[in-house]
Amino acid sequence: MLHMFTMETQITYRGKTITSEDIAFIRQLIAGNPQYSRCRLSEKLCTAWDWRQANGQLKAMVCRCMMLELERRGLIKLPPRRQTPHNPLANRRKPSKPDIDETPVKTTVKQITPLEIHQVRRTGSEKLFNSLVEHYHYLGYTQPVGEHLKYMVYAGEKPIACFAFSSAPRHIGVRDRFIGWDKSLRQQNLHLMAYNSRFLVLPWVQVRHLASHLLGKITSRISTDWQQLYNHPVYYLETFVDTERFLGTCYKAANWTYLGKTTGRGKNDHTNRQNRSLKAVWGYPLHRKFKKLLCEGQG
Repeated sequence: MLHMFTMETQITYRGKTITSEDIAFIRQLIAGNPQYSRCRLSEKLCTAWDWRQANGQLKAMVCRCMMLELERRGLIKLPPRRQTPHNPLANRRKPSKPDIDETPVKTTVKQITPLEIHQVRRTGSEKLFNSLVEHYHYLGYTQPVGEHLKYMVYAGEKPIACFAFSSAPRHIGVRDRFIGWDKSLRQQNLHLMAYNSRFLVLPWVQVRHLASHLLGKITSRISTDWQQLYNHPVYYLETFVDTERFLGTCYKAANWTYLGKTTGRGKNDHTNRQNRSLKAVWGYPLHRKFKKLLCEGQG
């Protein structure tokens, strides 16, 4: 039995507000096309709403998840599932340990330069990146969801460091207050930010000031790289430093700005109690008018 939908039960999913008119349209779409699969329905709905990613592709997977949520709430009735779609992430194997030269590197930045920095997302080197992060970063490797870039740094033919940048988290209080945007603008423009989710200097590499040097190199090119892969720039970078492990010295030395600390509750918390370590929030603007660009959506 389908439930009535009123404005008092308004639903917001991934930044999109679902109205009573939207529910009625989805019901009509399902009723008028009984031969459509769930996948086909999501594609049709995305096309009708012009619901697209920044690179122009339809948000079909997000749409399917949204329709499942609406069905769970009793607001629509989807056709029976025809097949279980292949999910390559469901049983993903952990990357194996790489066969790599671990000879200690003890030198200075001046002596080790020039360094080569390669963006390895969607290249043959991505597998090595994943393995290095899995086995030498204290958090291990987690497959990013959404837009992301991966960088490997080489001294000659020897990899010495890895960086990963991912889509920014939806809500970080100190960051949002610093930028000055409201919820609507944040939902609209969050894709114009990137999050430094992994930063690894391999443990046998001991080069003073290398980390801050590499941060400077990465920040000078990441917006262009993002534009090439995802058809839009990024104007601001952020990262979170575990205050129980690190001081964030390299970010400070690279002129990142300390904004404050996270609440330690995580994005899905409903208890309003700290359940994880506090993280220091650091940010770096890639454009002198970054606040204007993030708050007005002007590119």
